[in-house]
This record gives sequence, C-alpha cells and structure tokens, in this order.
Amino acid sequence: MSTDSPLTTPVLPALPPAVHARAALSQDTLRNRKRTATRLAIRRAAIELGLEHGYENVTVDMICAVSTVSARTFFNYFGSKEGVYVSPTRVMPTPEQHRAFVAGSGSSVFGDLFNMIAETFVSVDADFELFQARHQLIHQTPELLNREKARISETEESYVGCVLDRYRFHGRSEDQTPDLEDEARMVVSLVSGAMRFAMQKWVAGNFTDTREELVQAASALIQRITSNEHWP
Repeated sequence: MSTDSPLTTPVLPALPPAVHARAALSQDTLRNRKRTATRLAIRRAAIELGLEHGYENVTVDMICAVSTVSARTFFNYFGSKEGVYVSPTRVMPTPEQHRAFVAGSGSSVFGDLFNMIAETFVSVDADFELFQARHQLIHQTPELLNREKARISETEESYVGCVLDRYRFHGRSEDQTPDLEDEARMVVSLVSGAMRFAMQKWVAGNFTDTREELVQAASALIQRITSNEHWP
C-alpha cells in the first residue's frame, strides 16, 4: 500500500499592489499611445487630402480609406469632418501656471502673460511637418480660417479672465477702476499680437528655429520694449 502524499498545487504568493498598479499604468500608457497614433494618422490623411484635392472636395470616406480606419472610429475621434482640421481643444495653462501668473508680482502683466502662454505653447508635442501643412491648408481655406479665428477668440476670452483674476488678487477692482476689464482686454490683445508676430516669424523662417528658441527671442524683445522708459 502506498504511503506517498497526494500531489498538491503550490500556492504562489500574491503580487504586491504596486505591481498591479504598474501593470495597469503600463496598459493605460500603451492604450493612450495607440489612441494618439490613430488620431495622428487620421489627421495626417485629412490634411494631405485637403492639400491635394481642396477641403471642400474631401469626404470622411476618403479620409477613412487613406488612414485605414472605420467611419465609426473617425467620428469617435473627431465628431465631424471640420473637427479633424481645426484645433480640437484649446491649449490652456495648467492650474499651477495659472496660480503662478495670478499671484505674480512682476512689473509687467504683459510680459508675464506672454511668458505663460509661451510656456503652454512650448510644452505641446507637435509634428512640425504636419503643423506646417495644416497651417498652409487653413490659410488657403476661408471656411477653416474663420473657424480657427473663432477658436482663437474663445481662447483670448479665457485669458482676459486670467488677467482680471490677477488684478483682483492684487486688490484692484472695477469699483476703483471702472474700465478694468477694458484694460485686461487690451493686455490680451497686445499679447496676442506678439504671439502672432512670433508665429509669422516662425513660418517665414520655414520652421527652422525650435519653439524654445522662438519663445526666448520673442520674450527678450518684449522685455526690452516693456522696460523702455517710453513704454506707456
């Protein structure tokens, strides 16, 4: 009669929670990269088709065929044909950047606002070749150009709020200065003009400078101008 003990399945120790967390984070990162790659492929196909055939002649089916995605996937990412061409979201400062700007005690609200917007601009990952192609297509398509201008106006409105937040944080109010909102709008208009100048210079230079170099050069010009005794 055998006295051998029955075979038992060894019990493996449970994985620490940190291992599960890292695995989940890795899956999320991979998923996000895949989504980003799909979004970029769709956008690149749309822009190339727009430059070749003209925006008005491009269809969603054409974009899907070139980017090898289904129409359902396309609409999940962009919602409409126009959406794939215009900037899908307003790139705004982080809460930390906003708080630093509001609490800032620098002498130039104009310079501080430019630098905050510039930091946001520099931090955005971009395919420069695609950026250049999109810029070309938008400026040769009135419908897209008007939509882009509307998006920029919405963004500028948000920055007016940022400037007013700073004024109020430092004790200024509409009771003391009735045209305080007009002042904030003037600051944003001046900064928008400076950003537009920087972008035009970037385009004219065929995007040879990095965004960091572009921002540093523009910021240095603003510092020189706003520190000049003749600056109002």
